[in-house]
Amino acid sequence: MPVSQRVAVLADSDTRWKWGALTARRLVPGPGGTGGHLTGFLLRGRATPTARQLGEVGVDADRTTEVTCAEFLAELRREHYDVVVLALVGGAVQAVLHGVRALWPDPAARPVLVTGYVGVVYEKLADGLLLRHGADLVLANSRHDADRFRAAYEGAGADARAVTETALPFLGGAPYVPAGGGRAPTVVFAAQPSVPESRADRTYLLRRAAEHARAHPGREVLIKLRSRPGEHTTHLEEFPYQRLAERLPGGLPANCRLVYGNMGEVLDGADLLVTVSSTAALEALHRSVPTAVLTDLGIRESLGNHHFLGSGCLVSWDALDAGLLPRADPGWLAAQGVLPGPGAFDAARARVAELTALPLLPPPAPYYTPATAPGYLPGLLARHHLAPDGTALPGAAGPADGESRLRGWARGRLREAARGAYRHGVQRVAPLIRRVGEL
Repeated sequence: MPVSQRVAVLADSDTRWKWGALTARRLVPGPGGTGGHLTGFLLRGRATPTARQLGEVGVDADRTTEVTCAEFLAELRREHYDVVVLALVGGAVQAVLHGVRALWPDPAARPVLVTGYVGVVYEKLADGLLLRHGADLVLANSRHDADRFRAAYEGAGADARAVTETALPFLGGAPYVPAGGGRAPTVVFAAQPSVPESRADRTYLLRRAAEHARAHPGREVLIKLRSRPGEHTTHLEEFPYQRLAERLPGGLPANCRLVYGNMGEVLDGADLLVTVSSTAALEALHRSVPTAVLTDLGIRESLGNHHFLGSGCLVSWDALDAGLLPRADPGWLAAQGVLPGPGAFDAARARVAELTALPLLPPPAPYYTPATAPGYLPGLLARHHLAPDGTALPGAAGPADGESRLRGWARGRLREAARGAYRHGVQRVAPLIRRVGEL
């Protein structure tokens, strides 16, 4: 590989930044790779992570810049990158792929394009995959996912050669050691921003965690939250647990508290991980931490816990209150890539090395084109201010070079104000309107 490899990661949320940056370090490791040349770009939107959220991830870049899709494409035109990791929702990936094709419509020395999924893929499989088609590598986090991805592409008549089996890049950490030496057993409830969605269901889960703490005063019960009020993650959080806790009858007991921080660090002291369907379950299972995937609200596709069928981890709060510690099925763990071997990224790393060594790469060839999806693609690209041919719409690539710093500062403050108003509307105004409508 070239000594001066440069890698860019474009992400649209805190969790996708974590996946994208760690994936980049796995694909181009060591001196001269992402260890010295990782540039971060954050796609401007409702879930753009804050500095605090990025800090919790614990993966640094040489620099991090907030951009629009068109501004990122303009950056690719100006600066040379060997590898670009697209840690985005499917529609944004598709927009970048078409934008890159517009930049280099013929074989050229363009960057290698890599994309994939942050964690468990339990919904919109076909839609998400076809929107990612056209990248040079579409990473699958397990053998199970790789088989599904190839089947979906081949079923649509699309080239499936880009599918490459890897593993979740953030699996790691010290193996589980049971509590002892004066340390109280610790139960961690990994909350999710949008699963479940309703106030009643979220209040129920919070109440059960508090009741578990009261029933086991010798245990510490930690409710691990992804964001503070006003921050957004990959998904909207209309009913933050912080505010629900303020209204919980009896409040939280002394041995039950809300915590933030890096999930890996929280798992260092966990003796039981409880969740509805968080990817944190896979992190815990990788370390052999007893892991419970709750059935209290049903096993449903909308909750994502159906992914854990056959895992041996599906239990209820009642069973946990009674002292059950779930034991995961080894066969399920192997199929899901939860216990990957040391060579899990070898195939992807070799493919990236092969492609970056080529003098020219063909233009991306997404499955969706103006000919195959004329009623879908133009609107999707327009949401990212791109024309149907992938070129930037007038004014979409950002301010002119001569724009003053004061004007740029004002634009930034206006964006922050708009985000604040949006978050306030989601978390305060929308619930109020809904309650009024129910009167």
